[in-house]
Amino acid sequence: MAGFNLTPSDPSAFILMGIPGLEDAHLWIAITFSVFYFIALLGNFTILFIVCKAQTLHKPMYLLLCMLALTDIGLSTSVIPKALCIFLFNLKAITAVGCFTQMFFLHTVIITQSAVLGTMAFDRYVAICNPLRYTTILSNARIAKLGLLGLVRAVLFVLPMPLLLSRQPFCANHIISHTYCEHIAVAKISCGDTTFNRMYGLMVAFVVSGLDLTIIALSYGLILRAVLRISSKKSHLKALNTCTAHICVILMSYVSCLFSFLTQRFGDSIPPQIRITLANLYLLVPCMLNPIIYGVKTKELRVKMGIYTCRR
Repeated sequence: MAGFNLTPSDPSAFILMGIPGLEDAHLWIAITFSVFYFIALLGNFTILFIVCKAQTLHKPMYLLLCMLALTDIGLSTSVIPKALCIFLFNLKAITAVGCFTQMFFLHTVIITQSAVLGTMAFDRYVAICNPLRYTTILSNARIAKLGLLGLVRAVLFVLPMPLLLSRQPFCANHIISHTYCEHIAVAKISCGDTTFNRMYGLMVAFVVSGLDLTIIALSYGLILRAVLRISSKKSHLKALNTCTAHICVILMSYVSCLFSFLTQRFGDSIPPQIRITLANLYLLVPCMLNPIIYGVKTKELRVKMGIYTCRR
């Protein structure tokens, strides 16, 4: 079976090796990933269901939360099903088209999620610093347009990545030491000059994260300034409490994302099993924890969840 999977009938296909060095633990890794994936799907679909059912939650903040849930579902689903096929059934082959398609959807969702997190920071800024103008500045229609703009931006930035790599020669080495077709992991096995591919990927990462992190930092800087002008400590805590869930999600998403990104490109000294395991957990753990964080920290969402759970 292993020999068959390492010699696919399609000479242009790639071989995803899973987590090299941890082959004996693939079954336990698959069980762990399956549990995380199930919790992520359950939590994010629950948020989508509650917001869709409750008319009182049809507000910009919850529309953004639905966008975040959709990106979490897309992020984990673009990678985990194939990873489980590798771990459980040793199905390591993936067609070139399938590999580049996975790469496109994975990076598109990552950049879209970054735009959603930036928009959520701006939403909190308007809610705290300009509460009387909130409904005029951020309507549901405007939030939907911003979400669409974030998706279009992601597609335009990401599309050149698989297109450029698909034109590279791969010679005899089609073995990818990873569980999914990450851009740099695929570029490393090309026998052609991938300097431009690597530089483009690096540029996209820094432009996107730089822009979105600037929006987030500016929004929270203005929020902090507005909060410090309030004399009441109770009002301080009330204002900041509306941001805690979003701050937790931002820290978890960006720290794990940047760590995974930097180790993939500059962490050759890190053992591959550690680097690849962390790259997979980065795609799973935030997706699993995001709905839990918002479910715990958002009172209105928590109340509606209790109502619908009791009805069931």
